[in-house]
Amino acid sequence: MAATETQFMLSVGLIEKDVNGDTLWVWCYPSVGSDLRQVLLSKCCLTRDGRDFHTFVFGQFCRTWYYITTVEVQEPTALNKVTHFSIVVTAKDFNPEKYAALSRILCRMYIKHGSPVKMMEAYVTVLTKGICQSDENGSFLIKDYDVRKAYLAGSVKDVVSQFGMETIILYTALMLKKRIVVHHPRIEALLEFTRVLPSLTWHRKDWSILHPYVHLTDAELEDLKKCPGYVAGFVDPEVSNRSDLFDVYVNLPDSVITVSQSAKEAMAMGKLHKDIGHLIVQSAEDAERSDSQVIKEISVKTKEILANLAALADECEDSKITLEGLKQHHFPPATENFLFHLAAAEQLLRI
Repeated sequence: MAATETQFMLSVGLIEKDVNGDTLWVWCYPSVGSDLRQVLLSKCCLTRDGRDFHTFVFGQFCRTWYYITTVEVQEPTALNKVTHFSIVVTAKDFNPEKYAALSRILCRMYIKHGSPVKMMEAYVTVLTKGICQSDENGSFLIKDYDVRKAYLAGSVKDVVSQFGMETIILYTALMLKKRIVVHHPRIEALLEFTRVLPSLTWHRKDWSILHPYVHLTDAELEDLKKCPGYVAGFVDPEVSNRSDLFDVYVNLPDSVITVSQSAKEAMAMGKLHKDIGHLIVQSAEDAERSDSQVIKEISVKTKEILANLAALADECEDSKITLEGLKQHHFPPATENFLFHLAAAEQLLRI
């Protein structure tokens, strides 16, 4: 277990803010490239002119996940010239709870010893043994943090209670691998909402599409545009004017979902969508059902659609669907349109 899971960790770094108000990247192990380092500094709340203080944020850049934990230094400690610091962990896997727990232990070690050496030792122990134990700082076991727990940590029921039948727009966009942009001025709300969305297409279990904390910088947008479909979160309201970045735009504070002009044809809704929408809403509104049961119910429906699609593909030459082949079945126009675009997303379409 530990051998494979610990190999997900890539680095640990330290950013400090001193009594003069200067914020610097002071240490990392083993190393962090300069492009990623610039992004990490921009995500750290200590570099953002004393605006909001965020104890924990996470995101993805160039296929590397980052987790940033920030603490205020309370007197007296070994850190006499430091007012705040951030521990930055980078990894290959999506697991916010795991890296938040590890970072909390590293933070306590740094406050106590005032030197990164103890943090590095703890990091290496986790890397080699999958465990980090110390009496006063708490213990950490990698095996306590199963990836499925991370995938199910958000609340799909909360998403449905906010958007009701319009959740079907999000479901359809995810199924068709479209580009979803979500805006909220509060990063915590953004992280909580965006991390749930990939669970609507549970059959893929693909959280690499999630970019929950993006700034409108050239480097980050260039990285985002390499992904064919994504869920991207922005705190900057200016993103609403960047129609080149999205097929579906979610204004989270106002609970408004907008489909861009260019995506309207692929996202056209019909009876099939209405039926799926009703199923999602009914399932989510059932107080007896847990979030994971709701996700399972949606997944069962998704698998049924995909099985039908695979059966249609099997009828065709080299098991690839064509528009002509679909037309022979006389589906309602919106269903035919959805199945055609879904076949493209699932690589079942003859090009």
